[in-house]
Amino acid sequence: MAAIQYLKGDATQPQSKGNKIIAHVSNDIGGWGKGFVLAVSKRWPEPEQEYRAWHRFRAKNDFGLGAVQFVEVDKYVWIANMIGQRGTKTGSQGPPVRYDAIDKCLSSVADKAKELSASVHMPRIGCGLAGGKWDKIEPLIELNLCSQGISVYVYDYGN
Repeated sequence: MAAIQYLKGDATQPQSKGNKIIAHVSNDIGGWGKGFVLAVSKRWPEPEQEYRAWHRFRAKNDFGLGAVQFVEVDKYVWIANMIGQRGTKTGSQGPPVRYDAIDKCLSSVADKAKELSASVHMPRIGCGLAGGKWDKIEPLIELNLCSQGISVYVYDYGN
C-alpha cells in the first residue's frame, strides 16, 4: 500500500510528473468563493465555471453529495470538484462536512486516477471551512486511494 506523502506547498502546483488530479471538497449549494477554491480560481477559471454550471443545471445531472466533476485544466492536470459538504454553516447536524460523501467522492477519484494513471494531490480536504477532522479523512484517503497503489500528495500551505 502506498503511503500519503505530506508536503509543504501549494496543492495547485502539484509536485510530480505525469498526469495529476487535484482534489478538493465543495458544498452542495453552489457556493464557490472561500477557502482552497480561491487558489484554484486564481490559476484556472474553468473549475469554477464548470462547478457553477453543474449546480445551475442540477435538475438534469448528478450534482449532489458524493458526486465528482472532473475538469481538465492543463495537458496533464485535472481538478476534481468533489461535493462533500452539506451547505456552508454548522447546524444541528454538526459541521458541513459529510464523511460518507467524501468517501464516495474518493472512490470516484480513484477510478479516474487509475484510468489516467494519475497521482492525486490535495490540501487537507474537508478540514477547513467544512469543519472536518483529519483523523477521519485520512483513513478514507488510505482506503480509497493508497490501498490501490495510487500516489497521494497532501499539501500543507505555508513556509
